Amino acid sequence: MDSGAGCAGLSGKRLNHMALWVRFARDGETGFGTLADGVITAHTGTMFGDNAPSGEVVPLETVRLLAPVMPRKFIGLWNNFHELAAKLGTSVPDQPLWFLKSPDSVVGPDAEIVPPESYQGKVLYEGELGIVIGQDIHNGDEAAAEAAIFGYTAVNDVTALDILNADPSFPQWARAKSCDTFGPIGPAIATGFNWQEARIRVALNGRERQNYPASDMILSPARIVSLLSREMTLRAGDVIACGTSVGVLPMRPGMVVEVTIDGIGTLRNTVAQKADAVAA
Repeated sequence: MDSGAGCAGLSGKRLNHMALWVRFARDGETGFGTLADGVITAHTGTMFGDNAPSGEVVPLETVRLLAPVMPRKFIGLWNNFHELAAKLGTSVPDQPLWFLKSPDSVVGPDAEIVPPESYQGKVLYEGELGIVIGQDIHNGDEAAAEAAIFGYTAVNDVTALDILNADPSFPQWARAKSCDTFGPIGPAIATGFNWQEARIRVALNGRERQNYPASDMILSPARIVSLLSREMTLRAGDVIACGTSVGVLPMRPGMVVEVTIDGIGTLRNTVAQKADAVAA
């Protein structure tokens, strides 16, 4: 079992009563649990329901980390940061401007990002804070929305830019963002996480390209969840990417892209040189 370089992106420390929840693969089986000090305490049950420690402890270096959640709905936001809105000259929205990414786009730490063989255009990274829903919510106020948030993770909202703008009569948000492997999530879900103190940083081949505060969000996580729940039921395990800010650029084949959020870890992926078989 390969341990994967992404393991190094997790500190394995609990901060301010936080817990880091991970999913992992080992010897052909998958499991989940909490990570601290380089060791996973495996759990039985379900992450978003009843669960308890199984008594097994698993060294992080002996497993391969998976995406910490496989959402039924994967929602992304556009124009949700003041700095980017000012740069683009767009108005400040009072409702989420959202799109759907295919759940099949989801991959975890160290998985390759593999653009479709038929696509030759630009592929962008977008480092984002991701909300993970922990319980079903429909038509909830902000207090109910806050209670429905299980925790937070890192997301790379990969985008095929030339597809997005290919037809001037119909911006193709879902298609441009739903290609297989275009939804890296991870490396963990942090509970007890203070998003207002977080910064989202993205590096390409070690060179920092994005570094912005989550506190610059136009709509807060609880506000986002509340407003979305008025129109659709959000289910446990659904993921909402909060949008990105300035610094988005194209990636080239062979590049390593790292989305780092202190307290969550580093989500590290490589852009494939060619359309190889995709890691699970």
